[in-house]
Amino acid sequence: MRESPDPIDKNSNLVMQMDDELGMRFRDADFADIFATQGQPAEPPVRLALVTLLQFWEGLTDRQATDAVRTRIDWKYLLCLELTDLGVHHTVLSEFRGRLVLHGAERRVFDAILTLAQDRGLLKAGGRQRSDSTHVLGAVRAMTRLESVTETLRHTLNMLATTHPEWLRAHTTAEWVDRYGLRASEYRLPKGQEKRDTWAAQVGRDGQALLSAVYAEPEDHALRTEPAVETLRLVWLQNFVTVNERLRWRTNDETPPPAGTLARHTMLTRVTPPSAKPTGLTTRSI
Repeated sequence: MRESPDPIDKNSNLVMQMDDELGMRFRDADFADIFATQGQPAEPPVRLALVTLLQFWEGLTDRQATDAVRTRIDWKYLLCLELTDLGVHHTVLSEFRGRLVLHGAERRVFDAILTLAQDRGLLKAGGRQRSDSTHVLGAVRAMTRLESVTETLRHTLNMLATTHPEWLRAHTTAEWVDRYGLRASEYRLPKGQEKRDTWAAQVGRDGQALLSAVYAEPEDHALRTEPAVETLRLVWLQNFVTVNERLRWRTNDETPPPAGTLARHTMLTRVTPPSAKPTGLTTRSI
């Protein structure tokens, strides 16, 4: 007979402590002014705000954060979700951050929660790391951009390995298999800004080398019409810029807003009134 697993110790789980210790009260209605009154119902904004804080805290991309919402009991406890809840699509988080910035509402909850959490020892900034709301949103967006460019290059390589395997072998090295063999969501991106900058530069150079090799072929070459290659070209234009003949990772301020990127698949339009909430999805104060 298999022994029952030990219950989760709330006293040692900081995510669950956030629910019990944070004494402030926020409601979805506090965000109502940044959503339209008609259209597709939105996910509860307070829940999305908490997910954004958690992914910043743990250094997760949007895909990894939504995976955590689906699979981790401590996250479900904090977010008041049923164990069977499948969460949201990862692009919803990007849309939410963009909406906060567009309406100047990013400080509405984040600063208050961060200050209170740090005072109670639930969030600890490392060294001189900033933890204000603007930095949280910026850091999460940069992480998700880094995942996006890595995954775009990996997808292009996989497509070319199927359609043009001999050409691909002649224009790549064995190191590329190690770098791009796994999906970007299957591993943690480098921790620390310097290491992330180094990774972004490496991915940028590899993608640019691949594009240069493709466009060195004759204009009628089938490689030039591959949809994955065109996607790679557009994503590189959005995320990298050439300065003095050197490729550089764009800052967040130099990139298109989420609504203008290829990653955009959904649109949040309005806050659902309490009476329209689906069964099992409750909006409560935190």
